[in-house]
Amino acid sequence: MAILASIIKKGIEIRHKIRLTDRTPIYYQKKELKKLLRKAQFTMFGQTYNFPGMVNSRNFVNKFRATVPVHDYNSIYARWWNKALHHQENVCWPGQVKYFALSSGTSESSSKHIPVTNDMVKAIQRTSIRQIISLGGYTGLPQDLFSKGILMLGGSTHLSQRGSYFEGDLSGITASKIPFWFQHFYKPGKKIARETDWSAKLEEIVENAGNWDIGILVGVPAWCQLLMEKIIEKYKLKTIHDMWPNLTIYVHGGVSFEPYRKSFEHLVAKPLTYIETYLASEGFIAYQDEQDNRSMRMVMNNGLFYEFVPFNNENFNQDGELVRKPKTLLVNEVEEGEEYAVLISTCSGAWRYLIGDVVKFTNVEKAEIIISGRTKHYLSLCGEHLSVDNMNKAIEMVSDEFDIRISEFTVSGIKHGSLFAHKWYIGTDDKVDAEKLRLSIDEKLKMLNDDYRVERTSALKDVFLEVMPHQVFLNYLKSKGKIGNQNKFPRVMKNHQFEEWEKFLQQVMSKA
Repeated sequence: MAILASIIKKGIEIRHKIRLTDRTPIYYQKKELKKLLRKAQFTMFGQTYNFPGMVNSRNFVNKFRATVPVHDYNSIYARWWNKALHHQENVCWPGQVKYFALSSGTSESSSKHIPVTNDMVKAIQRTSIRQIISLGGYTGLPQDLFSKGILMLGGSTHLSQRGSYFEGDLSGITASKIPFWFQHFYKPGKKIARETDWSAKLEEIVENAGNWDIGILVGVPAWCQLLMEKIIEKYKLKTIHDMWPNLTIYVHGGVSFEPYRKSFEHLVAKPLTYIETYLASEGFIAYQDEQDNRSMRMVMNNGLFYEFVPFNNENFNQDGELVRKPKTLLVNEVEEGEEYAVLISTCSGAWRYLIGDVVKFTNVEKAEIIISGRTKHYLSLCGEHLSVDNMNKAIEMVSDEFDIRISEFTVSGIKHGSLFAHKWYIGTDDKVDAEKLRLSIDEKLKMLNDDYRVERTSALKDVFLEVMPHQVFLNYLKSKGKIGNQNKFPRVMKNHQFEEWEKFLQQVMSKA
């Protein structure tokens, strides 16, 4: 396999040097939309909205945006996707949908069924290869890195058959399509990856950890951290590098890595190269392709067409729900530093679909972004406009200030007399003065967000904070049946979700 690894490495270096002629993002986006419209023109959706007429029009982009309505999950599922789920063909994309990805249901309690077509699986593979190729531009990586194992801590690859289709984690759908040459590097291997019991899967990985020489770790930060802690504890190690001395790269996505950075640093003996990806159930949207740049470059020419909705009160209500006819922008119309919700049209039959993420462009020319939050994970009870990005940065700052590791946190807006307050819950196993931590988070947020600072002198009257062990957060996810790599703890809790969280905490306290 050393020869194969050498070939892969050489191919990465060559492909990285030979880049396609640079075109503007909007050039690729128009071409991509034309392909999508042409492919889907004879589907039920395409016939309903006259895709054949759009394909032959010089003004097809504007016609598409003026004719096709904006969808959230409930609206597109009720009218279209449920037909594909009930075995109808040619609904939103040609042919029959054989796979549906079950989302983690972070924002809502029930899982969503997201169609995943063969065209989408191929698109995800192409973007994955592009990301691997981008490593050719990284410096300081070991010469033999590409001969080491790649541990992908994903959801179960077991798929449940439901009549004519299969459902399960996106990782399970894509795992069956892994190229033969990659299977030697892929860990934990097909048998363990199929395990549906998340706790049992972690234990099996821990048991087999000494059999693998891992160079790259892939997964959601919270669960990768837990895995490394289990390995270190079981084998009485100082750091994970005592088990995997060649571990060099950590690929993460799903949530901001910053709150976890300090915890990771305590688990390693040498610095890791961190690479962020933006792989959603709806498609592989962006990835970090430069070593010292935390922004991710959006994929503009691989089965995805984007529109961007300014995230403001004109387009969203206070619960983060989209208005009926929002203002949308194309990639050449956005501005750096502004926040936008993402609409996506894809080769899986999503059309002008709100995926729920909010992004900021850090470089419009290169179409580089960071994820700043979720449409429903913002706090704006009285105009404070507090984003998850603000929260993550504040947590990162206080972690450094107090030299503590904050593994999880969540916050909710509550009534406080006739006005309002924020209530924080901090998960850390380190000792910290809760009152000093509360005051520091409040001050950091005032520095990061002008609207927050103003409202703290008026309607946002107070900030409350509770510190608890990290395990409490994991136990809550377990109680909701959300244990596993695809599940993330919500950074903002509202309404019924917050009530369930507080009820759970009361039960925990009563047993203590």
